[in-house]
Amino acid sequence: MSQMLKIIPDTASLKGNLPDFTETTHIFVPINDRVAEIGEGGSHWSLLVVSIIDGVAFHYDSLYPSNSHDATLLTKRIGTLIGKDLKFVDLDDSPQQENGSDCGLFVCIHMKHLLLRRLLKAGSSQQINMSMAGRTVDAAAGRKEMMHIIEEYRKEGERRSRSHSPFSHSTNSKNPPKIE
Repeated sequence: MSQMLKIIPDTASLKGNLPDFTETTHIFVPINDRVAEIGEGGSHWSLLVVSIIDGVAFHYDSLYPSNSHDATLLTKRIGTLIGKDLKFVDLDDSPQQENGSDCGLFVCIHMKHLLLRRLLKAGSSQQINMSMAGRTVDAAAGRKEMMHIIEEYRKEGERRSRSHSPFSHSTNSKNPPKIE
């Protein structure tokens, strides 16, 4: 979604290809610094959290200010998409990574923390502090947690593949059925 919004200037033309945000309170948007319209690319990720109900977009960048330009552009385009002017807040107090490879991990950790520990725990009348100032990120523990989650999904996939599948026939093939 973020890449489409970055490369296609006519935001209105995207409306039918994106989710309907009319009942949405917050949008979590991972941002990549890729500039090419076609192919792979980009070397850094950051997080934009748009509070539709408050009209504010918060940007969390673990290599501040690497993705500030992209986050500002996306804030304007999301505002156009939802029909609301959004205030952009570039949070320069976000925890900073200590290497050149943990940005994706920081995005995941920030999403989890902001959603589970801030937004979902607050009542509708409560004011929420969206700053991550003073919060430390244990990248090693975050990688271990992600590996655990991936392993659990892998085990679930194996369990499901061993169970009775509507696709299983009398053959011992491990390949899915062919669609003709």
